[in-house]
Amino acid sequence: MEQTILHHMDTVREITMRSIEKIPEEIADVVPEGFNNNIRWNFGHIAVVQERLVYHVLGEKLNLPNEYVELFGPGTRPADWKETPPSLEEISTILTEQIARIKEFVPGRLSEKLPTPFQNRMGISFYTLGETLLFSFYHEAMHMETIKRIYKIISN
Repeated sequence: MEQTILHHMDTVREITMRSIEKIPEEIADVVPEGFNNNIRWNFGHIAVVQERLVYHVLGEKLNLPNEYVELFGPGTRPADWKETPPSLEEISTILTEQIARIKEFVPGRLSEKLPTPFQNRMGISFYTLGETLLFSFYHEAMHMETIKRIYKIISN
């Protein structure tokens, strides 16, 4: 089952990577009316939350540049940015490297209990690394849908 889960993680991330490659840098920062964030923020946010749902939940250090949490963490938005965000190419590299690291970190640990249960914004609690990893796929897909919606608005 572990191999199936890791394969699914690859599949989800492959969809994300194909999308980021198609987005022109010049539209990545447009925040359409009705949205709080842009395409760049959504891709960066995927990286931050994946990191938190795999490493932070176990009390491990995040393996991202420090500014990623400040720019793309939950509750952040581009309107509050005080520094230049990373390019889509840099975010793409982070997303690719992240999956490789997770594939080394996770084997044999999916049933590992979290020191403290993780509760998402909907109040649903997760108790093992496997549960948070699986939830991260749902989270990534939600943000990919948002990216598609923003892209469609910008393109029209």
